[in-house]
Amino acid sequence: MATINPYINFNGNAEEAFNFYKSVFGGEFETVIRFKDLEGPEFPVPQDEADKIMRIVLPIGANVLIANDVPAALGHVSENENRSKIAISTESREEADRIFAGLTVGGTVEMPMSDSPWSTYFGMFRDKFGIEWTVEFYPDLAAE
Repeated sequence: MATINPYINFNGNAEEAFNFYKSVFGGEFETVIRFKDLEGPEFPVPQDEADKIMRIVLPIGANVLIANDVPAALGHVSENENRSKIAISTESREEADRIFAGLTVGGTVEMPMSDSPWSTYFGMFRDKFGIEWTVEFYPDLAAE
């Protein structure tokens, strides 16, 4: 069965926010990827954004809190709207594809389901009601 986890967009202060959340909830970060970690010819990174967070994950109980900094090229994130996504974690690629296909009907696909740079199967979209979602399958967790 799929689980749902919050996914938050930040304007360059994701690391600060997540250090705060970590101080409250405890635990350790499962993932911290900076934009510079993915830099290459196909993914150029402006120097002033190299240390910003591409993806950070903090486990909280059976769930995870996920976030990223939005690159300046994509515009400023309105702190009153479109700041967060609903993140669904699935038990298989097939379940990810099924949920993605169902929820994207009438919506806008921002990133089709594909293998991500952080070793998951990932897709992102806005549904027909304007709600932002991500769907993700963690192959490493399925192997355990």
